[in-house]
Amino acid sequence: MLIQLKNMMKVYRTEDVETTALNAVNIDITKGEFVAIMGPSGCGKSTLLNILGMLDTPSDGSYTFLDEEIGKYSESQLADIRKRNIGFIFQSFNLIDELNVFENIELALLYHNIPASERRDRVTKVMERMGIAHRASHMPAQLSGGQQQRVAVARAIVAEPNLILAAEPTGNLDSVHGEEVMNMLTELNNAGTTVVMVTHSPAHAEYARRVINLFDGQVVTENLKAAE
Repeated sequence: MLIQLKNMMKVYRTEDVETTALNAVNIDITKGEFVAIMGPSGCGKSTLLNILGMLDTPSDGSYTFLDEEIGKYSESQLADIRKRNIGFIFQSFNLIDELNVFENIELALLYHNIPASERRDRVTKVMERMGIAHRASHMPAQLSGGQQQRVAVARAIVAEPNLILAAEPTGNLDSVHGEEVMNMLTELNNAGTTVVMVTHSPAHAEYARRVINLFDGQVVTENLKAAE
């Protein structure tokens, strides 16, 4: 099992207001799945993805990742698990404007003890896979939205993570480029990478093997597609 959430709670508190973002969420995700998380704005999708990515901590409940209960881990321990296992794809691309395409992708490898020659080889291969090798020296501002998202996908997968977390990965793209990104995620999943995606698009959720619907911080339905 890759992920197990048990009775997951996330409560945000201020002096005057208490907001429950996640309420007793139980989710199991096995290695190699493609899961879409859907629901209206404010239902807890982004909070759930942030907790899965160890970017936020739950208020209560347990999170087991690769059979390790991570609730008591320090931030440095969580960061180590993150960099070894998880790739992130964001709606806003999150590329660094001052770095070119090659450097943006290579950034994901700088936290690993990988020699420079191997980093070059891995970045070159992933750029070729994403069809952006000819853009290696271009800056993000010189790229279209679709090209920027390809760079973001390349950066997410260059370290060969066990898990890709995608937050509205097609939200800033037109329909054609959106379909390209969904096809890329499907190819990654077919190659064995687990994908968990937050999306508002029912059409894009159809690419997933399982769809989890949230409402008011709770899982209300889960739909598993029949094997094709």
